[in-house]
Amino acid sequence: MGKVVMNASVSVDGFIAAENDDPGALFEWLVSGDVPLDDSGVLNVSQASYDHIRPYWDQIGVTIAGRHVFDLTDGWDGIPPSGVDHVVVVTHRPPPDGWDPNAPFHFVDDIEAAVTKAKELAGDRTVEVAAGDVGGQLLAAGLINEVRMDVAPVVLGFGKRYFGSVDSQHLLEDPDVVVQGNRVLHLRYRVRRPVEVSISRRGRDIDDV
Repeated sequence: MGKVVMNASVSVDGFIAAENDDPGALFEWLVSGDVPLDDSGVLNVSQASYDHIRPYWDQIGVTIAGRHVFDLTDGWDGIPPSGVDHVVVVTHRPPPDGWDPNAPFHFVDDIEAAVTKAKELAGDRTVEVAAGDVGGQLLAAGLINEVRMDVAPVVLGFGKRYFGSVDSQHLLEDPDVVVQGNRVLHLRYRVRRPVEVSISRRGRDIDDV
């Protein structure tokens, strides 16, 4: 099975957008180079960013997103973004009126079902999870394998957090990829899995997780 990866552009103070969903200058790096990232004619990045991002994009088979992102993008007009094959939308609401039932979008009502469906659809390809509330819930549930951040040199000061509403500690491994591009620092972290260690102290067992 493929990996489940949380990914987004993020400010240096940990936000993926302002409260009104305005990303500000977070995506400046996507138009700050001279190497086309795709066929849109819009995205042009540095060679370093291209070498990091393009192979990753080519690995993605399925994207998991929340209903807010789906609504914000108007469901990508029924066409999955960035050339991925399927989108799994986590929502308690039905698809919009008039939604094409044959579009490669799948609506599920909880995060575990979302990951199960996405892995089934992706096979050995990568499942990408949008950062924010849904991504944070998946991290807290131990369902994320890898965290990728495209860190822009921007301080938003407030807004929507990369890890959503996560309010407890989760350990990552040391970054195994650090790439500097134009107006961005690309980072990749593996998620450290909890290991239960039993320590005997004064006749009592203490579980350090």
